[in-house]
Amino acid sequence: MGDQMQLIVEKLNQEPFRRNYNLISFDSLESVQLLQLLSDVLGEIDPKHAVDIREELPEQTAKRMLSLLGILKYKPPGSVSDLSAFRQGLVTGSKPVIHPVLHWLLQRTNELKKRAYLARFLVKLEVPAEFLQDDTVADINTQYEELMEAFKNLHKEHEQLKTSGLSTAEIRRDISAMEEEKDQLVKRVERLKKRVETVQNHQRMLEIARQLRLEKEREESLAHQKQEQKSQLFHAEQRLQRAQLQLKEMQDAVADSKPESLMKKLEEEMNFNSYLVTEKMPRELESKKASVYLLQKVVAEPAMTQSDLTALESEINGVNAQMNQLVEKRMMKYEPTDSKFSMYRQQASLLARKKEAKAEELQAAREELARLERQAQHRSTQAHELEGSEALTEDEFKQYVNKLRSKNTLYKKKRLEIAEITAECGILQRTEELLKQRHEAIQQQLQSTEEKKGISGYSYTQEELERVSAVKSEMDEMKGQTLDNMSEMVKKLNAVVAEKKASLAPVIKELRQLRQKCQELTQECDEKKIQYDSCAAGLESNCSALEQEVKGLLEQCAQEESNYHYVSCMRRILEVQLQRAKAEVKAYVCPEPQERRRAIREQYTRIILEQENLGKKLREKQKVVRESHGPNMKQMKMWQDFEQLMECKRECFQKQQNQAAIGQVIQEGGKDRLVL
Repeated sequence: MGDQMQLIVEKLNQEPFRRNYNLISFDSLESVQLLQLLSDVLGEIDPKHAVDIREELPEQTAKRMLSLLGILKYKPPGSVSDLSAFRQGLVTGSKPVIHPVLHWLLQRTNELKKRAYLARFLVKLEVPAEFLQDDTVADINTQYEELMEAFKNLHKEHEQLKTSGLSTAEIRRDISAMEEEKDQLVKRVERLKKRVETVQNHQRMLEIARQLRLEKEREESLAHQKQEQKSQLFHAEQRLQRAQLQLKEMQDAVADSKPESLMKKLEEEMNFNSYLVTEKMPRELESKKASVYLLQKVVAEPAMTQSDLTALESEINGVNAQMNQLVEKRMMKYEPTDSKFSMYRQQASLLARKKEAKAEELQAAREELARLERQAQHRSTQAHELEGSEALTEDEFKQYVNKLRSKNTLYKKKRLEIAEITAECGILQRTEELLKQRHEAIQQQLQSTEEKKGISGYSYTQEELERVSAVKSEMDEMKGQTLDNMSEMVKKLNAVVAEKKASLAPVIKELRQLRQKCQELTQECDEKKIQYDSCAAGLESNCSALEQEVKGLLEQCAQEESNYHYVSCMRRILEVQLQRAKAEVKAYVCPEPQERRRAIREQYTRIILEQENLGKKLREKQKVVRESHGPNMKQMKMWQDFEQLMECKRECFQKQQNQAAIGQVIQEGGKDRLVL
């Protein structure tokens, strides 16, 4: 307990609480202060709970804290495992209840903040089943669940990104490295531009190269589209083949089937369904109703104790014994005819049970078949979404297996060839290593010979000169080929541009005529639009004036109608009141006593008399109570004094007995010492 309080005080003295407590000041906090401290800690975890407990009722405070503790999955310790006791301690601010809660909360504040944040979005709102029958409510509920799942996925991705190890320092290093690479590329582009500027017509060549690049990209996109269309065509052909196979199978099935077989199947299905509807389902419904009735009866009864259970068990045992006795008596009284009937009954019951069992098996098989069909449909849709093709039929699967077998044999052959090539490659690598060793030895020998002759480095210089001359000749050839290709490309492009201009010349002439016609039509349209706008403005002003007049007349009509209804209602009320007054006067003036009793005046007079009599009785009773109050209080005080006196005598008697027992023990101890 001391370690617990020490940890609580340390956490409360740190950020963000800064309470400056010590063990004595924390232990001397009152219940209200403890509850406010617990509310502040909960408010730090969830800002919605940062409230002043003086502004809400104790029950509301306890309910709010219990709801948040339930969301945070707090389990009370063993001493307050009873929820009612825990709730009572939370309401009263008991230290044995508040201290463990504070200790648990302050130990894992960051984790609980995250849990409280997630609870705002992941605690599912339970909607009653009867409300979900509405389509709008059901759609909103499904959208709510989908959004909750999307939030879960996004939060998981966020946590994975946080724990992926990508720090800001690494990102900055990557950015700086990319900027350096960018600078290098810019410098390289500038160098290439300077080199190209020396070439004649370099702008035109660059434009031609750009167009060439665009055309190549277009060619790649067209090739990609062509490949996609080929795959779509292939899948469409496959679907067509499958549809043709299904059509053929259905035609074969229809050709093979006869009306008699179809009628027989339909009769069997109809008999089975009629058996389910008329016999099986009503029995199941009755049994379900009986079980529901029994369960409702059990729920309506009060809680049973162990003695009630033993009484019920004994009653059940007695009823079973009586049933066994009755069965034995019936068996003793059996006659041969009854035994035959019983045999037939047993056979009938056995057949009925077999029939029920087979019906249940058939129904289960149908349900399983429907489930498998739904699953196959779902799998086929998934395969179609993923690969763009449907599930394979049996023949297609066989063809696919045969292709796999042929590919497997081809794979084995290629693997043998690869093994042979790798073995040969190993031999060649070993030969290359030996030749390199011999070349190094010859080079060393040549260097030593050159050093002896005084011309060291001659062979290396000669090799470098030969290599540079070879590279220069290759570069010259490449430049010549590039210039030739570019000149040919420029010629082709010029020819294409000329052809396009020639083909577009008549189109451009037609376009000019159409542009002139379009300008004329545009001017005419603008004039018509101006006329239309002026006419529409006049009509709108007239329409608005008429609408205002109609609105005023409608309001006046509605007001007159309301006045009329009000006057008619008041007239009806006055007529009813007049009729009641006439009936009251008639009943009051009537000489017959029965009619006069029905009058309201007589009824109220009778009620007033009854209340006056009741008031007299109550005043008399009050008088009797006042007179007997003094003696009764005196008698009660005497009984209390008598009770205290008897309690005092009992305590004196107990003390006397205890003293006598102690004296007896002392005497026995003295006797034992004397004997020793």
